[in-house]
Amino acid sequence: MSIVTRYSLFVFAVIVQASGIALVVKSLLGTSPISSLPYVISLASPFSLGQMTFTINMLMFAGQYLLLRKDFDNVQFLQIPVTMIFAWFIDFYMQMWSWVVPTNYLLQLLPLLIGTTLIAFGVAVQGIANVLMLPGEGIVYAISRKFHIDFGKVKTGNDVLLVIFAAIISLIYLNGIEGIREGTLISALITGSIARFFLKHLGKVNAQGQLVFHPHW
Repeated sequence: MSIVTRYSLFVFAVIVQASGIALVVKSLLGTSPISSLPYVISLASPFSLGQMTFTINMLMFAGQYLLLRKDFDNVQFLQIPVTMIFAWFIDFYMQMWSWVVPTNYLLQLLPLLIGTTLIAFGVAVQGIANVLMLPGEGIVYAISRKFHIDFGKVKTGNDVLLVIFAAIISLIYLNGIEGIREGTLISALITGSIARFFLKHLGKVNAQGQLVFHPHW
């Protein structure tokens, strides 16, 4: 698989992930942990979810650069235009899924589960493409590398901090907890498992940059 194909695959995965994020929001059961902070700020400000996602991701990008400095791979500057695409498509899908208005709890669970599956699929395909990370993952990698802490532990800590900050801002500016519900917990618990399922069944990129599919496909 050529480098152009791999980058195209990565952008496709980012767009799919954006659609999943918007669908989870539309479930009204909370947002995914990584989107909780931009979502709450978007409710408390005139800015859209996509705009706040871009802003917070740029802060995370700056954090990566400051932590890694000379070890920062210049190719990761491509995170900036990719994040612009990501943010634009979040707002696009927020409009596209505007017709999703669940009228009962079971109908809320449906977009939550579909959206979480789309997020996990996007994460898995980004791993298959193996060219870039979005800043939300990039800052986790940078902290893990800088301080020699397990990536999974840093990822969990990062998600928890984002949710805590979102809750604090929500309490201060929205007079209650918005965007953080059981759906946030469900998304946090199952996204990794679903992503691993996709990685196992879709395939991987070998040392020659070729996409190798699982044998039973």
